[in-house]
Amino acid sequence: MIIDFKKTEKDLYQPKTTPSVIDVPTMTFIAVDGRGDPNTSAEYANAVELLYGLSYAIKMSSKKIMEYVVPPLEGFWSVDDDFRGGGAAITDKSKFVWTMAIRQPDFVTTDIFESAKLALARKKPGLDVAMARLVTFTEGLCVQVMHIGPYDDEPATIEKLERFAAENSYAIDIDNITRRHHEIYLSDPRKVAPDKLKTVIRHPVRKV
Repeated sequence: MIIDFKKTEKDLYQPKTTPSVIDVPTMTFIAVDGRGDPNTSAEYANAVELLYGLSYAIKMSSKKIMEYVVPPLEGFWSVDDDFRGGGAAITDKSKFVWTMAIRQPDFVTTDIFESAKLALARKKPGLDVAMARLVTFTEGLCVQVMHIGPYDDEPATIEKLERFAAENSYAIDIDNITRRHHEIYLSDPRKVAPDKLKTVIRHPVRKV
């Protein structure tokens, strides 16, 4: 049986277009940090290529352990100023500070990760595999919603998400360090029309 987290853990990957609260469990990711406009930054493009390269190297080398679908790309975002959310549009995308990530199955250890880095470095010597790190963390209590449409239309959805939080006695708990605006990309923008893109938007919260 091939495991697909998007289907087996629908509460994490298939929220409704109306906001909801979720307690996100501990998960393991391959992550790459960077900054700049994702539409124009070579650093961003390299990070995404590196994440997929390592994720598929692990998947192909681990078929005897587990057959699974590589999970979707995720992004943890902040801005290089005092931005703290609230649905405001980001006009200067060069100020973005991001951590792009792809979730890994629980069996992925440091040894498996390091082996994948060596394999990818041999296959694509132009990629700096040292940029990638294996991290395990617990995102915890969040509000989330499914955004359908272009990425630039997200502010209206975020405003709805944060209004839901306030109406249900939650405070947005973004600190732009460990608690950040989080997106999960369920659609490939190269293949899906902008108005059909599906993106999970998640904000950390605390009860008030």
